[in-house]
Amino acid sequence: MAAQILRCLWPSLARPAIPKTFLKAPVRSFSTTPVPNATLNQVLRGCRKPQRARHAVSPALSDTLCPQQKGVCLKVGITRPKKPNSGERKTARVRLSSGRMITAYIPGEGHNIQQHSVVLVRGGRSQDCPGVRYHLVRGALDLAGVSNRMSSRSKYGTKKPKKASVGA
Repeated sequence: MAAQILRCLWPSLARPAIPKTFLKAPVRSFSTTPVPNATLNQVLRGCRKPQRARHAVSPALSDTLCPQQKGVCLKVGITRPKKPNSGERKTARVRLSSGRMITAYIPGEGHNIQQHSVVLVRGGRSQDCPGVRYHLVRGALDLAGVSNRMSSRSKYGTKKPKKASVGA
């Protein structure tokens, strides 16, 4: 009985303290096989060079760290898509506010931009048009939204159509 009371009052007297460093399990790597060092020939061939950085999809925007940029339209034209596809993709040559010249895709059916129109440019390439790495934002600045668009309206800058009232 006296031993229990002493343990409650002075726990350090009852049992010697074990440092916490001994309680931890040793850290083991996942693989038990040793990692071989590079040979002299591998080092001379350049095995220790760091990997090259990936190139940006939209370099004019990633260089300035902007999600969108304003630009002035210089020329509006069409681009023929790559091999399996056919058609006429509407593109615009744009001078950005940073001074860079880019080619941008005009999404949607029909557009109202012409030379000297002020447009908003976002990233994102047009996969079947070579050299086109940017999209124009519909419904922003001088570029109007797509008319009579019912689905995916937010991508094409179209407002929700008014409901026709019955009996009026």
